[in-house]
Amino acid sequence: MTVRVERTFEFPVHPERVWEFIADPELRARPISVVDDFRLDDEAGQEATWFVKLPIPLLDKTAAVRTRDVERREPEFVKFVGRSKVMRVTGEHEITPTEDGCTLSNRFVVDGKLPGVERYFKSHLDGELDNLEAAMREYLELPA
Repeated sequence: MTVRVERTFEFPVHPERVWEFIADPELRARPISVVDDFRLDDEAGQEATWFVKLPIPLLDKTAAVRTRDVERREPEFVKFVGRSKVMRVTGEHEITPTEDGCTLSNRFVVDGKLPGVERYFKSHLDGELDNLEAAMREYLELPA
């Protein structure tokens, strides 16, 4: 089973401000509640390892999810892929200018490789997007 979620946020700020957040893999990873730790793997900031702790019975340790930006179009789009023994995740963030600022469209797909991974993300992925939006609003100094 594959879990997919898509959500769009609206921000009353210039698109480049949103790009600053989205282009930084650490800023993208830190709001995700199951990311226990994080490491940049290249100086360009396009490869990183997320250390993920999922509360599922068959996974009693932290899983290293190696992520890599596979497409970047500054300042409007980034797509990343993360792979580990327990899951594969694909994320896309697309910024579109509007009259009052911009929108940020977020798309995530999670394919679990262990029982319980998809079930966890099916019930929690929308909340993780809430966390991402809250972190972005804090970074952009906008009200929640």
